[in-house]
Amino acid sequence: MSESKSETVLKALHTALAAAAPSGALVERNTALPTRLPTAGALIARDGTPGEPEVLLSPLAYFYQHRAEIDVVVAGKTAATRDARFDALKQAVTAAIAPDRTLGGECDWSEAQAPQTEEIPVEGGAPLKAGVVGVVLHYGTDDPLT
Repeated sequence: MSESKSETVLKALHTALAAAAPSGALVERNTALPTRLPTAGALIARDGTPGEPEVLLSPLAYFYQHRAEIDVVVAGKTAATRDARFDALKQAVTAAIAPDRTLGGECDWSEAQAPQTEEIPVEGGAPLKAGVVGVVLHYGTDDPLT
């Protein structure tokens, strides 16, 4: 049995992120934040939610605007270091999506949304800078489960 359309699209997003990430950055999918971040930081793709599809009845087709999320997390001793590392990872998300918005032909269109950022305090250490980048993936399928 082949993968569902949503799984194929989400894997394509993860593959594009891994290819565009700075050297040394952690790029994972649906995993917990590691206890030790690499110097370059981490991008963790989350499947998100497909939302309610637009349905076409003849022929039957379901069109989704699936909102996946990418956790962007960096560490650094100074705010300037954290800001620079965060910006590098944010730009990596753009580099993963902008050159080929179809993610290798797996979806109709993809677009990133501006992140909401926050400083996360760490006991005994410098805070982390984190944000969630939403990525809207537009695709169609003839069955919502395949």
